Amino acid sequence: MESISVFDIFKIGIGPSSSHTMGPWRAAERFVKTLGERGLLSQLTGVHCDLYGSLAKTGIGHGTDIAVMLGLCGEDPANCDTTGLDARVDAMKTGKRLRIAGRHSINFDYEQDIAFHKSESLPFHPNGMTLTAHLRDGAPTCETYFSIGGGFIVQEGEKPSGNQAVHLEFPIETGDDVLAACAANDLTIPELVLRNELAWRPEAQTTAGVLHIWHTMLECIHLGCHTPGMLPGGLRVIRRASGMNEGLLSHRTSFDPAAITHETAGSIALWQKAIRGCDTDFQSVLKWVSCFALAVNEENAAFGRVVTAPTNGAAGVIPAVLCYYDIFSSPHPSRIVEFLLTASQVGVLFKKGATISAAMGGCQAEIGVSSAMAAAGLTQCLGGSPARVLMAAEIAMEHHLGMTCDPVGGLVQIPCIERNTMGAIKAITAAHIAMDSDPANAKVSLDGVIRTMWQTAQDMHSKYKETSDGGLAVNVSVGISEC
Repeated sequence: MESISVFDIFKIGIGPSSSHTMGPWRAAERFVKTLGERGLLSQLTGVHCDLYGSLAKTGIGHGTDIAVMLGLCGEDPANCDTTGLDARVDAMKTGKRLRIAGRHSINFDYEQDIAFHKSESLPFHPNGMTLTAHLRDGAPTCETYFSIGGGFIVQEGEKPSGNQAVHLEFPIETGDDVLAACAANDLTIPELVLRNELAWRPEAQTTAGVLHIWHTMLECIHLGCHTPGMLPGGLRVIRRASGMNEGLLSHRTSFDPAAITHETAGSIALWQKAIRGCDTDFQSVLKWVSCFALAVNEENAAFGRVVTAPTNGAAGVIPAVLCYYDIFSSPHPSRIVEFLLTASQVGVLFKKGATISAAMGGCQAEIGVSSAMAAAGLTQCLGGSPARVLMAAEIAMEHHLGMTCDPVGGLVQIPCIERNTMGAIKAITAAHIAMDSDPANAKVSLDGVIRTMWQTAQDMHSKYKETSDGGLAVNVSVGISEC
């Protein structure tokens, strides 16, 4: 039985992809750590990386090559300097040198030492990669890793989790397990999650960690709402969140251009205060939700710092819904924690019962799951019972079933960025439908929709699973050849 923490579902990292950027990054870090533990770093003369399947087909657009290089150099996606990332990578390419683990310099030829095997896939998972270390004394040593979605990695031959030895107070595998545990112990879903998190750390640390996750999300939204320009990669996609933010702020009930400039360029708190002074009609609030989601995923596409929620490609849905709730409801911080704890439990159910990897299940595994998570979190904060919370998650996923992953040009931009706005709006709608419904009358359960999602994923053609071989990826002329 796999034990998954809230901090496995929500991880701080770098865009644009949890499976194609963060996963390979962590795999490279792990490979270097293994070499160090075996005392081989001093013998290292070269490193070669082979990328297979989906990692090869959309690797450059998703930054897989960059992630591998930075991971080998010992940089951490949770706290590395994102502003100087491009320059550091260019220096490694032109200088043909890597500093492994930040201290051991070796020759590295980007063109020769990272290979993209687009027509070959490894059997365990479409996101496979092999790292080979060339040693001064002895034969080369290699390890194969799989990036299985959401930044999770597994080495060839091991089980998909390092948490099997963690015993939770309430072992949860299904939605029915959640409802039974809550009913038997008179717990809400976030209370249930907090009790389980005690297996890893004290409650105060969990609460502080969840609030740190939220502040990271909020910083990403704020930065995305104040950064204009064009996204990298060759599609020439113009960032829209900053323009929407400026336009919406101009409709404050008491408009002061000087104050707007100060507030939007200053602290997050002042910016939130400015938003609360804006029109709150349905159309304006709808635009704000879309603006928040666009902001996150434009940052994600620009190799900015985001929170996997549960993936990078879907990183904007949960922050957008939570920001909507935070700004227009002004809740106590405990409500923010409840939202994210509840959302994480729903994410765990999908990871266990289906997949959160687009390379395995298409975009239903990313936007669909994130929308279900957000719907559950919002319903909890609106006062919904555990049954209503799971009902909201089911409604949100039911209307994402079959969604394909077809990134144009191999980039996490079209249609990925806009899809986050749709997932956020569907989550809010699902939450309000659930709050006005009786779960006893529901015809579809969350467990039923999770099974359906997995069956749909297995039936879906591989060209619709993050390969850029089908859908919009082959029907939109973009003028670039990289995929």
